[in-house]
Amino acid sequence: MRYLLFGILLAAPLCAQERSDGPDLGVVGRIKTEAFQNSRVMETMEYLTDVYGPRLTASPEFREAADWTVKRLQSFGVENVKLEKWGPFGRSWSLKQASLEMIEPRYASLDAAALAWSDRTNGPVTGEPVLAPFANGRQSQDPRRVEADLNRYMSQWKGKLKGRIVLLAPAREVRPETEADFHRYTDKELADLALAPAPVSRRAPDLNDLKFPDDPAEERRFVQGLPSSVREQFSEQRQRLQARRAQFLRDEGALAVVNTSDTSHDGLVFAQAAGSYDAKDSLSLPTFVVTREQYNRIIRLLDKKIPVKLRASLDMQASSTNQDSYNVTGEIPGGAKKDELVMVGAHLDSWHTGTGATDNAAGSAVMMEVMRVLKSLNLKLDRTVRIALWSGEEQGLYGSKAYVKEHFGDPETMNLTAAHAKFAGYFNLDNGSGKIRGVYLQGNDAMRPIFEQWLAPFRDEGVTTISIRNTGGTDHLSFDDVGLPGFQFIQDPLAYETVTHHSTMDTLDHVQAPDLMQAAAVIASVVYDAANRPELLPRKELPKAQPKVKLPAEGATGSR
Repeated sequence: MRYLLFGILLAAPLCAQERSDGPDLGVVGRIKTEAFQNSRVMETMEYLTDVYGPRLTASPEFREAADWTVKRLQSFGVENVKLEKWGPFGRSWSLKQASLEMIEPRYASLDAAALAWSDRTNGPVTGEPVLAPFANGRQSQDPRRVEADLNRYMSQWKGKLKGRIVLLAPAREVRPETEADFHRYTDKELADLALAPAPVSRRAPDLNDLKFPDDPAEERRFVQGLPSSVREQFSEQRQRLQARRAQFLRDEGALAVVNTSDTSHDGLVFAQAAGSYDAKDSLSLPTFVVTREQYNRIIRLLDKKIPVKLRASLDMQASSTNQDSYNVTGEIPGGAKKDELVMVGAHLDSWHTGTGATDNAAGSAVMMEVMRVLKSLNLKLDRTVRIALWSGEEQGLYGSKAYVKEHFGDPETMNLTAAHAKFAGYFNLDNGSGKIRGVYLQGNDAMRPIFEQWLAPFRDEGVTTISIRNTGGTDHLSFDDVGLPGFQFIQDPLAYETVTHHSTMDTLDHVQAPDLMQAAAVIASVVYDAANRPELLPRKELPKAQPKVKLPAEGATGSR
């Protein structure tokens, strides 16, 4: 009996270890060696950016990048690699040539970028600029305010824009830069991020009395806190209003539109879309964004009553009908639990300026490297591991939303598929090329002890922070919306928000190779643990169905 008791005591720690979520440090060491010493992540980055960037959703350039990505994953030994169609999305659009110049009173080649879904000029056009700012240059998130602003704008400028180049914003202040563009999280910042935010009521909002903050930054945060069904409806309303404004400018006979970046950073051009990508709407007039400094010069000349002439030239190709788009998927089949699924993902699409390096070839290349590392080490994986590289993220997470709806469940009805019950978790990377510093729990407290153990071997790599906070704006939300565990990692900001995000400088030169290698090692280890954990990852309570809501009629101002 004494010997039996001694044997039980010896076995007890082993049983406890088998039940824990502690990582296999031997496997972690192998993953680190492969990810650091044999890395292929920067080679992938060079192709996704220098060769196949940029990658605007539904464009020929995106399709070329997606086809290359399929071959790349196949070369790593990933199986069942394919393009999964979703859509229709909107019209395709591909930039062929663009330039903006000041002809009078002095020649200047302007640092300008054409906006997506702008129409061509049919050769260079020259005209005098007119300052006709829309809503004082403020891009409100509240479509009801945009509606009222648009009605005033059309009344004010009707009959005054023929043959002119319209300046859509007032002069922008250029302030001295007092903080570094490049930043890594300090220990204090990470400690603050680990603190739970103040409780906020999440009751369904009264849509007839939404009070949007006046400050643009606060307004964006407010909108992110709204239910996704409300955000989508507001986004659709704003797009319709943008299409109306574009049609008004075209009907008035304006030649082109010039704006400046709605950002505090100087000397950079941040460029997205001119208006609607829906083929039922007309393309916007040729639209350009220039630096604040050059834009302000034009306005100062106009203020002095000095004649100014601008010459614009834009060539593009666009489809006449809405096109489908594609997600890239592939997998490493599992063993004992191959019908259960762990997913990794990032968005492959980008805006059309720069080469889409930090947003988000970085995340795509890291997730492709994760698959390469797992496959090359031939690690035992009980569950199937699937990669998905999304399109349509920049326009509203459309690719991942369509995928989740088809494979797992519809957030509008909460009708769930059988695969929903066999899903372990989804891990996303989409905050630039900064190294991983921790993870957002997305309100899933039960994941805290699990991530603490999984990430412990990477504390000396700077991975220290578990935050209960939600983070928005990227594809893990599509999974969270149907109650599936979806997570975005905390990353060092570097120059993402200050320099590269949606700017012409989003290029390979601003990517930090060691950070991507670290991220690949961290995620590969997490995925290995998730794939071999005895149970599926714990889940939050299933959300309620989010049917499309009836918004207040356009034209109602709402309460401010």
